Amino acid sequence: MRTAVLVLLVACAAAQPTPSAKHEMFSQPEAYERFMGRWSRLVASQLIQLAEIHDGNTVLDVGSGTGALSFAIRDATKAGRIVGVDPSSAYVEFATKHADPLTHFEVGDGQDLHFASAAFDRTLALLVLNFIPDSERAAREMVRVTKPGGVVVAAVWDYGHGMEMLRVFWDEADAFDPTKESTDEAHMPLTHQGDLGALWTRVGLVDVEETPLVIEQHFASFDDYWSPFLLGAGPAGAYVGKLSKERQAALRERLRKRLLGDGPDHAIDLHARVWAVKGTVPSSQHAARE
Repeated sequence: MRTAVLVLLVACAAAQPTPSAKHEMFSQPEAYERFMGRWSRLVASQLIQLAEIHDGNTVLDVGSGTGALSFAIRDATKAGRIVGVDPSSAYVEFATKHADPLTHFEVGDGQDLHFASAAFDRTLALLVLNFIPDSERAAREMVRVTKPGGVVVAAVWDYGHGMEMLRVFWDEADAFDPTKESTDEAHMPLTHQGDLGALWTRVGLVDVEETPLVIEQHFASFDDYWSPFLLGAGPAGAYVGKLSKERQAALRERLRKRLLGDGPDHAIDLHARVWAVKGTVPSSQHAARE
């Protein structure tokens, strides 16, 4: 049993990108927009409903990236103020270009938020907690900056079973290159059913509710699916970027056959599932802060 646990811990550690690798994978906002931005916007609309944002609410978007969630909140609600925080200066600069008086973006660390306690009515994190080195510390910070009675919400891809775009990719990449170091996000923390709910309970939230959110993404052609992998975004893009042109072409053909068979090119629809969690900051939290 101890051996099995050790093997699992080693696999999870291998799947976690190093700080320098993370910087490379998340330093090109335009590439991220083409690779994952289209997915983020679809998830954002459902996460907003889960968060139950009310008129005039102040909202914090932790790991705001290129601003997909913040802008979706702006467009779908009457929130009073939306603040996005992300460690990538390139992402913050990209999002700021599209900001307005309701939205503000700044460089910051989700593990050490500089905001005062009880500063926000709603705090959300979209598709980012599994990339934060100390996710529990980040979750506690999210709770700290949220008002008593306020809501804290997060979502993470179900990489192992529910994210078809990446599941298809990694299944073929593993078969194509079985000796490679595994960077498949399926081995990352918080990506399995129950993980987020358990974390939310550990950090003191109440009325915790974990639920799956399912979306469908349309690709106009196989190249619409494949070409974003060439841009270096995320672990999958980083893996493709390290391959020679010949090996990229070979992997491309494997994926094309997997998705299209031997037939002509056509549109592709793929589904994705995230595990989303919602919890409420208890009123007793107020006394603890004073």
